[in-house]
Amino acid sequence: MQIGKDYIGVGCGAFIINDQNELLLQQRNKSPEKEYWSIPGGKVEMFETFDQAVKREVKEETGVDIEVIELLGICDHIVPNEKVHWVSPAYLCKITKGEPTIMEPKKHTDMKWFSLEQLPQNLTITTKNALECYKKYKK
Repeated sequence: MQIGKDYIGVGCGAFIINDQNELLLQQRNKSPEKEYWSIPGGKVEMFETFDQAVKREVKEETGVDIEVIELLGICDHIVPNEKVHWVSPAYLCKITKGEPTIMEPKKHTDMKWFSLEQLPQNLTITTKNALECYKKYKK
């Protein structure tokens, strides 16, 4: 049985904003949503809290340490054409140590900081959801 396909997967994501009000995004190199830009994150492992999972995933993917500031929202990450279903909270985070680097080149082809006013068009469902939650958070 495969997580996210045969049963609902549980993931997490980090909405990381820098001092220039830019968002850190990675371009996915695997399904679901291959070639789309996404916030860093991944699956929650057994007996791991969301806080632990998002810190671990960000470290594995980008090489940086983060502080989790606040829960932004929860996304029903359902991609019918790829037959994928995940539930993923997104957290507002900030980098406490390190410079983002692609640590898993098989998973991500690119990583960039984007101005919130000039984001790429091909954003993942989880990233779009986190962005909407962040806009509400800022109000």
